Amino acid sequence: MRESLRYTLTRQGYRVLTAADGPSALETARSQHPDLVILDLILPGMDGFEVCRILRRESTVPILILTARDEEVDRVLGLELGADDYVTKPFSMRELVARVKALLRRASMAQQMPPRRLESGDLVLDLEGRKATKGGQPLPLKPKEFDLLAYLMAHKGKAFSREHLLTEVWGYDYTGESRTVDVHIRWLREKIEKDPANPVRIITLRGVGYRFEG
Repeated sequence: MRESLRYTLTRQGYRVLTAADGPSALETARSQHPDLVILDLILPGMDGFEVCRILRRESTVPILILTARDEEVDRVLGLELGADDYVTKPFSMRELVARVKALLRRASMAQQMPPRRLESGDLVLDLEGRKATKGGQPLPLKPKEFDLLAYLMAHKGKAFSREHLLTEVWGYDYTGESRTVDVHIRWLREKIEKDPANPVRIITLRGVGYRFEG
């Protein structure tokens, strides 16, 4: 079954990685970061339910379950553990390929949709309502403070120069100085850092700019 699936999906143009048991399936998913996981429920070493539970806790990768068990409770359990779809054996390869394409298309559309909410520990930004909270308490942010923080949080771990932030947050037609960014960063640190003099969220990179660490 595993080789048949690999052959069929490879012919469809996909790069396919395979694993023969639960532990190696989990390790492969963790190391290779696939775009989709096809997961059999009956696996040696660790069953598919447990692999699904762990994967969903660590990742949002789409999971398609294969099961020879046509019991409703198994299908429901798989979906409750975070699987996105399931196929009951025996199944046609044409149906499976169609479901794979649908799941990948759905995942691609979800990635293109802008987030409505950004979170980092006790810091939460509601982008639609333009509200910020820290530890559950309202966080008063000026409009550009909110925009700057939202941009940095949305690109957590990436470093940006002051000039880049001016362009993206203030706009292409902004004629102010890059010091404007420094001032707003200082204001943000006073509101979101426990110790603004030793920030752990918004990090200064000498000669580069700033990075949000989360």
